[in-house]
Amino acid sequence: MQIILISDRLAKARSVTLSLRHLVGSALLAVALLFAGTAALYWISLRYAAEIRIPVLQQLVLAAQESEAERARSFVQQNLNAMAVKLGEMQAQLTRLDALGERLSSLAGMRPQEFRLSEAPGLGGAAPTLMPPQNLSLADFNEKLLTLSRDVESRNDMLGVLEAQLFEQAVKKKLMPTMLPVAAPYNASGFGKRIDPFSGQWAMHEGIDFLADAGSPVVSAAAGVVQFAGFHPQYGYVIDIDHGNDLVTRYAHLSKLFVKEGEILQRGRRIALTGNTGRSTGPHLHFEVRFRGVAQNPAKFLVLSNAVARTQ
Repeated sequence: MQIILISDRLAKARSVTLSLRHLVGSALLAVALLFAGTAALYWISLRYAAEIRIPVLQQLVLAAQESEAERARSFVQQNLNAMAVKLGEMQAQLTRLDALGERLSSLAGMRPQEFRLSEAPGLGGAAPTLMPPQNLSLADFNEKLLTLSRDVESRNDMLGVLEAQLFEQAVKKKLMPTMLPVAAPYNASGFGKRIDPFSGQWAMHEGIDFLADAGSPVVSAAAGVVQFAGFHPQYGYVIDIDHGNDLVTRYAHLSKLFVKEGEILQRGRRIALTGNTGRSTGPHLHFEVRFRGVAQNPAKFLVLSNAVARTQ
């Protein structure tokens, strides 16, 4: 492309040749200058809109500020909603922990005031000096909240396992014959070899004889199921109670029975009255503990509940 320049100052006309590259470069430069000028004018207008007091510009600035504030409010509200949900979940978990703590304290035999999950523990200490105090950011708060939620859930699971173990131990304890079957001052005859009162020979005494007046209440030494309740030629009126795990207790020489076979009993339930039936020389209670059919020393079980049996 050629451009012919004519002027009074020129002796003759001149021609300038413009290539395509020159034209494209000039066009791009013009566009860049146009955009730069427009941007500068827009920035100056927004920057000094308050001083210039142009209604249109002021409305544009106000709209931009309101839009930014709305985005900020929306962001904060979304985070608050998420935190509210998480706090609700934690509150439910803490309620479960409170109830679980009460059950655990009951199973463990603790006083309620010794196991208070609902009360915040006392915290304190000297003011920090190694590092300057810093404000907690929203991201830090969310991270701490998530970590705390995971810790609460983990503790809840662990306490659940502990509750199951304590419950199992409590059940086993209730099924152990550790309660004195009769309110007797002392034992007339202990477990082991003794001289038989009828034959005068050495014989194995497979239980403990509690000296008691006829008609004294007899209670179940542990929870269980009545295996046998009736008359036996040697034991007289007798009751056998199955406590599970191959453990059976026997109450012999009774005068009156209050339970029948198959009946489920609680620990300490009155089952009979003492008497002098069967192979007996006088009113008393013969008490046996058998494991897999083999007689055990009942005193070893009674000692577990601090009811120490005095044997001869």
